[in-house]
Amino acid sequence: MKKLLIPILVIAGIIAVLYFFFGGRYNSAITLQEDAKTAWSNVESAYQRRSDLIGNLVKTVQGAADFERNTLKEVIDARSKATSINIDPANITPDQMAQFQQAQSGLSSALSRLLVTVERYPDLKSNQNFLNLQTQLEGTENRINVERNRYNEAVGTFNKYLKVFPNNIILSIMGSFEEMARFNAEQGAEKAPDVDFDFK
Repeated sequence: MKKLLIPILVIAGIIAVLYFFFGGRYNSAITLQEDAKTAWSNVESAYQRRSDLIGNLVKTVQGAADFERNTLKEVIDARSKATSINIDPANITPDQMAQFQQAQSGLSSALSRLLVTVERYPDLKSNQNFLNLQTQLEGTENRINVERNRYNEAVGTFNKYLKVFPNNIILSIMGSFEEMARFNAEQGAEKAPDVDFDFK
């Protein structure tokens, strides 16, 4: 019986070591990757909220008798383009992220022009529905920034986990994990003009 016990203990020890080096690291990588995917979903949710608010804002502005149609069309087109880009969070590449950011930036730019144009329409500036939507948009822009930062933190944690030794060797052997792309500041973002949302 004792002769049988020693090989069993050796095999159990080998299994435990293999689990620690392979299974444990794999499970940790999966957990961190899923956290990053959840953070990405929260980013998309915040952008979706902004898109919904912009849709309501456009409807309110369309009620103004002679509001600039070109400005409205730019917002509607930019919103359509921004909502048409779907990214699989499991396979976010830097190119996809850049395309997503470019579309969202185009929408932000069109929205800024719309809000500046509203300055010439006193009825709109005093419209309670418009003012409420404007306030909600401000809050949503802050929420987007928070969610992007949380996503970048989750991606940073995941990417670091993939790179540290011995994870980089063990996980590359398994071949199922790649680094995820982060949000990066756009060129010239440090010089972006402030948009005055306060038309009251």
